[in-house]
Amino acid sequence: VTTARDTPAIQLAILATEAASCAACGLVEDRTRVVFGSGAPNADVVFVGEAPGAREDKQGMPFVGRSGQLLDRLLAEELGVGRSDVYITNVVKCRPPDNRDPRPEEITACRPYLTHQLDLVDPAVIITLGNFASRLLLDTGTGITKLRGGDYRYGDPPRPLVPTFHPAAALR
Repeated sequence: VTTARDTPAIQLAILATEAASCAACGLVEDRTRVVFGSGAPNADVVFVGEAPGAREDKQGMPFVGRSGQLLDRLLAEELGVGRSDVYITNVVKCRPPDNRDPRPEEITACRPYLTHQLDLVDPAVIITLGNFASRLLLDTGTGITKLRGGDYRYGDPPRPLVPTFHPAAALR
């Protein structure tokens, strides 16, 4: 028997509540909010970025700054969908100070949340944005420039994983 508690939306909400009280790494010291993820809990496409920025930290939502505005435009123009049609998250759920790169121990601390998010949403395709997400999910040290355009799979069952540049790269 399936209950409402078993639905991905409910399970994601429970997981987000758990993440909100996480203190597994030093990022807890400076965060305003945990930026867990947003979008359709049954999305066919999941986007995985690196880490929240200052605006994301204030609002508690992923990709609401300049990178998010560009991502929204690309979703509409290239895929014909809106933010509510996909699921968007990051490798780490708390903002690294001064927007520095996430440290290995921070990525390790957040990895179970990301893995569980991907399991719950169970997308047809995962799109990784930038080096950190691509390297983590593909378990490689190879950079995004070489990974982009390759044929990759992730998860069980294996589903397509598409590494691409982070929107911030286009804004530099």
